[in-house]
Amino acid sequence: MSGDVWFTILPDGESGVAAARLLRHWATETISHHSGRPWLLGSWPDGHVTVGAAGARRVAVIGRCPVTVEALSARAGRLRDIGDVEQIGHGLTGSFHLLASVDGSVRARGSASGVRRLFHARVAGVSVAADRADRLAAVTKAATDEQLLAAHLLASPLPYPLDDRCVWQGVHAVPSFDCLLIAADGQVRTQPWWTPPEPDRAWQEGVPAVRSALAAAVDACTAGGGTVSADLSGGLDSTSLCFLAAREQEGTRPAGAKLVTLHWQSLDPDNDDAAWAVRAAARLPASEHVTPAPDQWPLWYSNLADLTGDAVPTDEPGPWVRDGARMAALSRLMRGRGSRLHLMGGGGDELFSTFPPHLHDYVRRHPLAAWSRIRTHRASQHWPLVQLLRQLADRRTFGQWLTAWAEGLTAPQLPSPAMVRGAPSTAWGVDLRMPPWATRDAAEAVRDLLREAAPTAEPLAPERGQHTALACVRTGGHGLRQLDQVMSRRGLRLAAPYLDDKVLEAALAIRVAERSTPGRYKPVLAEAVRGIVPDDVLRRNTKGEYSTDFHVSLHHNRAGLVELFDGSRLARAGLIDDAALRASLLGVHPTPEALRSLSSSLGGEIWLRARAAAACPPSTVINEGAP
Repeated sequence: MSGDVWFTILPDGESGVAAARLLRHWATETISHHSGRPWLLGSWPDGHVTVGAAGARRVAVIGRCPVTVEALSARAGRLRDIGDVEQIGHGLTGSFHLLASVDGSVRARGSASGVRRLFHARVAGVSVAADRADRLAAVTKAATDEQLLAAHLLASPLPYPLDDRCVWQGVHAVPSFDCLLIAADGQVRTQPWWTPPEPDRAWQEGVPAVRSALAAAVDACTAGGGTVSADLSGGLDSTSLCFLAAREQEGTRPAGAKLVTLHWQSLDPDNDDAAWAVRAAARLPASEHVTPAPDQWPLWYSNLADLTGDAVPTDEPGPWVRDGARMAALSRLMRGRGSRLHLMGGGGDELFSTFPPHLHDYVRRHPLAAWSRIRTHRASQHWPLVQLLRQLADRRTFGQWLTAWAEGLTAPQLPSPAMVRGAPSTAWGVDLRMPPWATRDAAEAVRDLLREAAPTAEPLAPERGQHTALACVRTGGHGLRQLDQVMSRRGLRLAAPYLDDKVLEAALAIRVAERSTPGRYKPVLAEAVRGIVPDDVLRRNTKGEYSTDFHVSLHHNRAGLVELFDGSRLARAGLIDDAALRASLLGVHPTPEALRSLSSSLGGEIWLRARAAAACPPSTVINEGAP
């Protein structure tokens, strides 16, 4: 099935019937409450929605989950009230929304990573939820929130704690860790459904749980049979998924799906991804391996004009536009070989690497071990001691750090530690800067958002290392969600098994400092897949670097980028200085970091242009408060 995949959730009351009338203009599918009133309206392919029923109780799983109707109905039979949903959902694997309708009440939630999200808005005087914000925006004629558009210039997807905000006025995002409760009269409230695990397991104790969860996550991808495809970059993350998906073909478990792998080659001859991908492919003889020729695989930033037509694939701006032409090529190559689902390694770095903020926690918990690790890093990366000590001595709370970040939004961007001999930040997050082409009004709008959040925002975990991992997981989840919206329109769904809830829970339960060890690359993941991935493939301890591809792509497509920002809609909205952006594009940029914000700004520009060109929604619209 090609086209947008989406659903809306309606309350089990007469008010929900009126809202349903407005949504039927777009819907091709309907599922009812036990009462006969519409519960779910939307458009989705066969097998995407599974509903279990037991008397008046209904449970729905929407997304990638191998549960059957019979098994889900049995679970629904154990549902006493709406508060039991997580208990009866225990053991379900994959990535999905979980919904229930019981005695006039509705409960719905997405996934912890944000790959599956929910939004709600008032439609015909009643609250309606959806997995896409633009469906609610269309039916309510919502305008875009220019303050949030400005924030997308800072980073897109939005960083925590702004990532639970919606770019449409009057449309509200449900926080990723919360579920939504909808009463029969259409009133809504949220409550937590997920709490991050305490990172208190030794890595040796945590490996079996990671192995089990990751295998089940990949099995949820291959359970439907047919053909699935997967990236095979040569890195450990994607390589591990390929070997897990190929177990059926290699005879280590019952037959599942055929595997097709994709490896695209870097333009940098010193990038060793290709050599490791060839080695891995040789150990997967039953799989089909595709390596596109250069003329089959576009450069970044190619064919941008194709993305500004009347089809808007995502419900918010995003940096995916840099890869738009590549995603079209991916879809063509993999669908041409029969693939129904494409696996990506997103989330592996977030779960199985450690970020510098963990040193701030480690030096307080285990000072001797921490200093031993710091000495190793200083010897190899030449971190200045005084600068590092200053970082480690920082005692700011999360709110204080947010305030300081807000004040420094327009300060000069610090050079990357990779480019100069500087110590990495061990703060609560990265002090991102507004791009140099952002207007003063745009910077003030984002500064106000951060100042507003600072007094009440809580970190995602008490310590900086776990908080940073969770924040990066959410960013990755929101990014994958957008990529999936783009690809599902083309008929090829995406999956990132590392971002499945069960994998998150297993990996995040391991002590932060033990997820990475000096001298060993991703030891937790390597041990979790040992015996599935051959030892000679697991020996890799390097990671591919793509700055050459960035430079070549920018040089080749520079004229198209400059042209795209002529008559910029971001400039019309007062958010960027288009002359400053063009000057930056035409300048000399020594590193990709120098144009870190280009993809975010490009995403906002193309999103606004495509929205303006999109067809108007049906004219029969009832807004909040209408009779």
